[in-house]
Amino acid sequence: MSDRQKQLQDLALTLSAIPFNRLALYRPYPKQAEFHALGATKRERALLAANQSGKTLAAACEVAMHLTGRYPDWWKGRRFAAPTKGWASNTNNETTRDNPQRLLLGQNEQWGTGTIPSECVEKVTMSRGIANAVDTVSVRHVSGGFSRLQFKAYEQERQKWQGESLDFVWFDEEPPYDVYTEGLTRTNATGGVTLLTATPLLGMTQVVTFFYPHPSTTDRALVQMDITDAEHYSDEEIRRIIDSYPEYEREARVKGRPMLGSGRVFPISDSQIQCEPFEIPGHWPQLGAIDFGWDHPTAAVRLAWDRDRDCLYVVQTYKQAEATPAHHAMTLRRWGLWLPWSWPHDGYIHDRSSGKTTADLYRAEGLRMLREHATFPDGGIGTEAGLMEMLDRMKTGRWKVFSVCEDWFAEFHVYHRKEGKVVKENDDLISASRIGLMARRFARTEESRAGAFPATVGLDYNPLGATAPR
Repeated sequence: MSDRQKQLQDLALTLSAIPFNRLALYRPYPKQAEFHALGATKRERALLAANQSGKTLAAACEVAMHLTGRYPDWWKGRRFAAPTKGWASNTNNETTRDNPQRLLLGQNEQWGTGTIPSECVEKVTMSRGIANAVDTVSVRHVSGGFSRLQFKAYEQERQKWQGESLDFVWFDEEPPYDVYTEGLTRTNATGGVTLLTATPLLGMTQVVTFFYPHPSTTDRALVQMDITDAEHYSDEEIRRIIDSYPEYEREARVKGRPMLGSGRVFPISDSQIQCEPFEIPGHWPQLGAIDFGWDHPTAAVRLAWDRDRDCLYVVQTYKQAEATPAHHAMTLRRWGLWLPWSWPHDGYIHDRSSGKTTADLYRAEGLRMLREHATFPDGGIGTEAGLMEMLDRMKTGRWKVFSVCEDWFAEFHVYHRKEGKVVKENDDLISASRIGLMARRFARTEESRAGAFPATVGLDYNPLGATAPR
């Protein structure tokens, strides 16, 4: 038995002996603590987490603190100095009773055995028609007044999510879009907060995209918690739990990533393609690849090609929206002035102010853009063909990505199909990678700058001089 498991066993014994103040004994894991702390600066927070990792417990403890005003010394999150009003919710009345209500109040009407201390539970009003379901609870606050908590269900009519001004709303598991926005609206007048704790089994829904892979506003925050962050599991238990889930569910149930199931374009685990960074051998040819954008980001990758194994490595990434070619090129030139750059067919579009093509604008900034846009050797540019070759390489160990390329993996995790078609969202680095794959025959080694370029189409343009680059 590990030291951590011994501590948890001792804690369980303590809890059984002191069942009426579990809140005082709560000590969050690092990811839970991060989620709490973000409440001090962020209005909306999501904890997307593995099953049974402690996400619901974390929110139940925070809600109990806001209701009672009992904040521990280690607390770094949002504080309310006066009694609060809030809602706790789940999919339907039964799941609300069995999840947030059970953790906050206890079960089987043993009120005070949850995270709200017994002496703080002033009055409990039961719900009609659902056995043991609570409608509202009045909670004694340290200031001397009383907080009020109401339990809600997503299945209720939208009108029942309207009207009140609240200090907090807790969504336990993902709500529909209209329910989420109604709940959020309830906190507008008070400057309150929303908490979303979920295992994202519904996939890339509109609510999930508010937070994942990157929060859509500066007032939103995301914390992801996988099963290894839940310190109450041993390594053996973790392996057993992972093996118990179907492969297509594991990303969501074990890592807290939105489940895309058979809709994922690349149904591959990170471990199959991820590798630690290493120094690229001098004899490996390299190639830059760029996907142009403005409101959606311009993205670029640097690829290295191990010809002996026919394996492509994504070794560096860049991604930024609403910036000029001069701004992008300032960063990309640092990857090496010798590096050839592949680009998509929309690089022929002319800039209105200068009359130059997009590709020419980058040439003028010192990037060695290939003379023609990226194609397969036969001249094709099919997206599906490129994606299928990428997938085949991933499955056969011939596509690797440096672990430091976090933005690339963020896109990889959510790249999926809907009704058979690839969803062209959050795919900028993936697109740049596909462009580089098509044009890999034009990759070159850094040492080749000491001699003439190979006599191949595309490498005869030198933005820094009139002759072929050397």
